[in-house]
Amino acid sequence: MRRRSLLLAAVPAGLVTLAGCGDDTSESSKTASPSPSASSSPPPKIVDGPLPAITAGTKLGEKPTVAKGTGEPSKDLAVKTVIAGSGRAIAENDFIQADYLGQIWDTAKVFDNSYDRKRPLVMQLAQGSLIDGWRYALQGKRTGSRVLIAVPPALGYGREGNAQAGITGTDTLVFVIDLIESFNSKSSVKGTVVAQTDASLPKVGTNTDGKVPKVTVPKTDPPKKLVSEYVLEGDGPELKADQTVLCQFQGLVWDGGKTFQRTYGSGRLSQFSLEQMQQAVKGLAQGLTGKKVGSRVLVVIPPELGYGDNPPSGSVVKKGSTLVFTVDILAAM
Repeated sequence: MRRRSLLLAAVPAGLVTLAGCGDDTSESSKTASPSPSASSSPPPKIVDGPLPAITAGTKLGEKPTVAKGTGEPSKDLAVKTVIAGSGRAIAENDFIQADYLGQIWDTAKVFDNSYDRKRPLVMQLAQGSLIDGWRYALQGKRTGSRVLIAVPPALGYGREGNAQAGITGTDTLVFVIDLIESFNSKSSVKGTVVAQTDASLPKVGTNTDGKVPKVTVPKTDPPKKLVSEYVLEGDGPELKADQTVLCQFQGLVWDGGKTFQRTYGSGRLSQFSLEQMQQAVKGLAQGLTGKKVGSRVLVVIPPELGYGDNPPSGSVVKKGSTLVFTVDILAAM
């Protein structure tokens, strides 16, 4: 079984799901395990060190080797920008895409890293989503940066530690974090426009300003089979069936073209597992699998691959509805 990121031990609160759809901008939320650490209020003091040296893999994107910590670590959060990027400044509640390595100060034991998995972390920089050491250390940092931090227990996994990773309640944690990209509720993909020549399919807007793409559903019978087509084609890796997707999306019903759920303009993004989506809207999972990150995709879903005879209560989705989705695939892990 593929090993998950240690930092995903807590699932971000407030993820948009598709299991319970309501009005035009409705979102249902789902919370799993509790936050990995308690929120720190007021914000912690941030200091320059001490911090151990990076001894190998010193370039952005390379798996680093980090020396053992010497002496007593700071009781405060130690943060150093090792490589300064020139990308977008990260704000709280943004989603980040990052590679990272984490080890224990006293022993230099590496307890987790994303470089070996070759799947960067995609996580929201928000309270309850990941440890507070990351939350505070990365605010204001720019994408394209490498950041070295030392996180005291109170801003990591607290007094309980994390037994799965061999972290005790007194361990200071050292992380190297390569900030690849960041996303917020105004993000959209920037892929190459693909001609929409099939008059029997909905026409989708190609705007890339984060606003809702206009969808025009033809006044014809819907297709009987699943349709998945690029509107904007990105150049990222193809989605695999076991990945989690970060996206903007909207869902409409074919008959009447009314929107039943969307993230565009809602102030939020959606993050969901394609494996779990197989249990909710099977056609959406199938329609996105194999599509490239950075793309806008039109997915038309026949009833048997959508909600069938069990539509969400109170929704404009009815029994036997054909569904139309447009999805901006921002990132995946």
